[in-house]
Amino acid sequence: MGKEKIKCRTILWYLTFVGMAVNYMVRININMTVVVMVKQRLNTKSAVETAECLTKDQILLAEKKFNSTLDTFNNDVIPKITGTYNESEFPDTILLPPTKMQKKEMTGGSIEKSLLRYFGFKIDEAGFDWNEYEQGLALGSFYWLHWVTQVPGGILSKKYGPKLVYGVANFVSSLLCFLMPMASYLSFDVLIFLRVFQGLITGFAWPAMHTMVASWIPPNERSKFVSAYLGSSFGVFINYPLFGAIISSSCWENVFHFCGIFGTVWYMAWCYFVYDTPAKHPRIAYDERQYIEKSLGTTVQKKNYPTPWKEILTSRIVWMIVIAQWGGIWGLFTLMTQAPTYFKYIHGWDIKMSGFLSGLPHLLRMLFALLFSWLGDYLLRNEKMSRTNVRKFGTAVCTIVKGLFVVGLAYSGCNSLAAIVLLTLAVGVHGSVSTGPLAAVVDIAPNFAGVTLGISGMVGVASGFVSPIVVGLLTLNNQTAKQWEYVFLITAGMLIISGVLYCLFADSKLQSWNSPAEKPDVEMEYLNNTPKNVLKNDDTKKEEALNGTEPKQTLAVPILLIEEVADRISDSDEQ
Repeated sequence: MGKEKIKCRTILWYLTFVGMAVNYMVRININMTVVVMVKQRLNTKSAVETAECLTKDQILLAEKKFNSTLDTFNNDVIPKITGTYNESEFPDTILLPPTKMQKKEMTGGSIEKSLLRYFGFKIDEAGFDWNEYEQGLALGSFYWLHWVTQVPGGILSKKYGPKLVYGVANFVSSLLCFLMPMASYLSFDVLIFLRVFQGLITGFAWPAMHTMVASWIPPNERSKFVSAYLGSSFGVFINYPLFGAIISSSCWENVFHFCGIFGTVWYMAWCYFVYDTPAKHPRIAYDERQYIEKSLGTTVQKKNYPTPWKEILTSRIVWMIVIAQWGGIWGLFTLMTQAPTYFKYIHGWDIKMSGFLSGLPHLLRMLFALLFSWLGDYLLRNEKMSRTNVRKFGTAVCTIVKGLFVVGLAYSGCNSLAAIVLLTLAVGVHGSVSTGPLAAVVDIAPNFAGVTLGISGMVGVASGFVSPIVVGLLTLNNQTAKQWEYVFLITAGMLIISGVLYCLFADSKLQSWNSPAEKPDVEMEYLNNTPKNVLKNDDTKKEEALNGTEPKQTLAVPILLIEEVADRISDSDEQ
């Protein structure tokens, strides 16, 4: 007996997993490269400030390290730190000599540097003279228009197919990575434009993938499959140290080259192995296709019908998903983007340890998503819980339970160990989102899953803009444990309130607007292809028989047409 053939939906899971890693890889690469791209400056005012939770011994150690740094660079501008100092004696920043990595690039360099030197362009070998505000623009510009393409991504995937939309979105954003180094050297404005455009294109991907899920994945396997979306978390976890290794061994430009090459290779595999539906796949096994199509039944249309915008936008179920996503994304963005700042200013940790914390929770989040998705599908497969309750279970964990961990983080004070554990757990349990609201989007309306996720994503991503503003207002020139307590309590409130609302008012039953009534259309096709004699009602036929005027002709309806129409009417009735 030959080996069992790998299932096509298994291949789809792996390619989706890697595709999500690519989707996040292109947005975080500059987070690492910017560290060595810019000129190294020492902020003296920050250097002499001490974190609130540092002990006296730790403060003395920090002062010693700072003095050592000044000795290393032989800079006599700043006096040595003693127990007291006059803050007016300190300049805002000191321009430090090039780092070892930058010195390495001076003697070698990248393809871009070689081309620019060849054509006579002057390059500042010490790095780009970007201040903190400009660095923030480079990092955040990706998200400025990212929300705009969430809904269009769902619409286009329905019209042209999710394979094309998802694949091209990731592919184009990967190709743009090749242009980032040259854009950085030519103009800061060009770099910002490319980042904004990259974010705009990438926004098409996630909603398009939900359209693919609706066409390929049986209802009882959706939790497990949607866990492939957490490839984004794995991508963040693995790419941070990988990018660091690339920068250390060569140059920062090669990080962008790697992203472009990897994304291109992934796209080639995506084009060869993936198809929009099982019916279009030329290599799928007959048994697998039959199983998928039978499991999906009539919930997925074979024709494109107009999007029921009114029904979607006025659906209580849809807005419960939107609310759950808003709370979940607010919590995730706040913890992941603000954690390094929190640990630096409150616990006094260095950038290496903060970087480690940026990756570890993502790994736990991915592992938890796999475990919880298996549990969710087990409960559905064995009818231990209804579909609605399984989705509520997953949502409760990624919002309410997560919120409770954040409450603990808010009151952890100066206990660094407790802060680490609670932060990691809070981000980790967010993995159940693949069993909760993400899967519920497909449950309620598989035909319009991409559009529904687009609406959810558009609103949810907005919390990624609002959250940093709130944190900035609360902590501006006031980096204290008390202010961060307020930050985390607001985050916990968003999470818990959104989770409670979902658990009270959500439902995962197939919505009536998922499929416009097809029965009248089928019957009309039957009427249009049937001789007029067949269309007469029973009373008319009896009257004609009594009067002797009934035509004596046989039915001219083709047998195949009758069988086809009967089957379609039957399918419509079952729906």
